[in-house]
Order: sequence, then C-alpha cells, then structure tokens
Amino acid sequence: MSILEVHGLDVRHGLLPAVRDVSFELAESETLALVGANGAGKTTLLRALAGAHRPAGGRIVFDGRDITRLWAHRRVALGVALVPEGRRLFPSMTVEENLKVAAGAGRKGPWNVRAVLDAFPILAPLLHRRAGALSGGEQQATAIGRALMTNPRLLLLDEVSLGLAPVAVEGVYRSLTSLIESGATIVLVEQDLARAMNVATRVACMLEGRIVLEGLRGDLTREQVTTAYFGLARA
Repeated sequence: MSILEVHGLDVRHGLLPAVRDVSFELAESETLALVGANGAGKTTLLRALAGAHRPAGGRIVFDGRDITRLWAHRRVALGVALVPEGRRLFPSMTVEENLKVAAGAGRKGPWNVRAVLDAFPILAPLLHRRAGALSGGEQQATAIGRALMTNPRLLLLDEVSLGLAPVAVEGVYRSLTSLIESGATIVLVEQDLARAMNVATRVACMLEGRIVLEGLRGDLTREQVTTAYFGLARA
C-alpha cells in the first residue's frame, strides 16, 4: 500500500510554473531519489509535499488522507518531516537544544536524543556546542536528527550533500544508509547521480518541472537517467 500518492501536482512561483502535472506513488520503507539539474523543480516539489509551498492544482495524499491544503505544522503532526536545503538550524542554540525543540511535535515513536546519537555518532561529543559553530557535515547531521525527533513516517531530504566536503558527505551518507536499512520512508533530492542511485529504491528524474523518467533503481541504467537528466532524448 502506498504511504504517499501525488496526483497531477502543479506548483507555481507567481505565474511561473515550477512543477507541472507530477504524479507518483511511494510505498512504505521505499526511498525515492529525485534527481535533475538546477531549476528542474525538485526543491519546489519537496516543499509542496511538506506544506511549505501551496500547490496550484493536483492532490497530495498521505497515508490515505488528502493533505493538499494542510498547513506544514499539521503535516509534521501527521508524520511528514522536511530537512530543507541549507539546513536552517537555530545557530545560537546547542545541538541538543536543536534536537529537543523538534520533539514538541508530540508524535510518539522510537526517536529521541539517544537514538539520534546512535544514528549519528558524530554528534555525541557536540551536544553542547552551538549549531552555528559546527562544520557543514555536522550541521547536516543535526538537521536530519532534528527531523527524526518528530518521529516521521515520511522524511523529505533536500540536497543532502550540497556544499559539503567529500569526507562529510561520506559520513552523512553512512548514517543515511543505516536509516534506509532500518525501514525509513524517504524522498531524497540529490544532484549526485551516483549516490542517489546507490541508496534509492526508486529514481525519478525531473526536467523543466516534469518527471520525465521514473522507475525502480534496478530497472534503470545510469545512461537512461543521465539522458533524462540532461534532456538529451529531445535532441
């Protein structure tokens, strides 16, 4: 059974179409990698799923409930959590404080500070350090941990590796792989095709606001995804 259904979604920035007639489904415990070049509509789609950007048309159904018009905080209470591009931590607060502030969503579940530290051991010695003093990789781990503290059923991750040093990317993806293996349901926006295809169950490639290729990772070749990524099939 699908935990997430998207039907004919249209999202605009003013009069400019950013997401056009997008439809897909995601089953529980699947990881969908959304790939595509800058400006393809990936972040806008993710923000629409999280309730941070109102769609102009279409429907979003989460766990059998139409959430298209629900505000973002109501979606968090239902189990939808977004890790936005740029992380957006509270820089003057400690790592522990950033984690605990998310627990106010009030959902019951396995995620607490100790569980986050088990998933992201890099954070254990940093609990009392201000988030603004962390490295990029440490901030990304904190941001993902903060989202997990809401005990989500669907985790939306935007540009996990953006701006990080290679060693930091390796660390974040090690922890992300553990989350996936534990059965988390994830939509991951990623420009690194190799990493996206390594961790995803399904891959969807966006071009000019549309999904132009979608399928199980094992059914798609790197060449097919690359062709769709750059729109070469139109040539």
